[in-house]
Amino acid sequence: MLATIDAGGRVVIPKEVRERLGLRPGSRIELREVEGRLEVSPATTPVRLVERQGALVAVADTALPVLTAEQVRDAVEATRR
Repeated sequence: MLATIDAGGRVVIPKEVRERLGLRPGSRIELREVEGRLEVSPATTPVRLVERQGALVAVADTALPVLTAEQVRDAVEATRR
């Protein structure tokens, strides 16, 4: 997949890739230089553990987008492959 860097150093990530990765305007990404390549990936979300009803639950430190039932189903199916 090819993309072009504009004069401001910006790269447009194709819509289908943004949708697959759950990237939305304002999403943070991680950039890594690896063996002369640039790797781009969604930034990890910092979480903390809180106790709820006697169980530990991971809670994100920042607001996360709400997932649709279809997105949840797709994520579950992807982890089963």
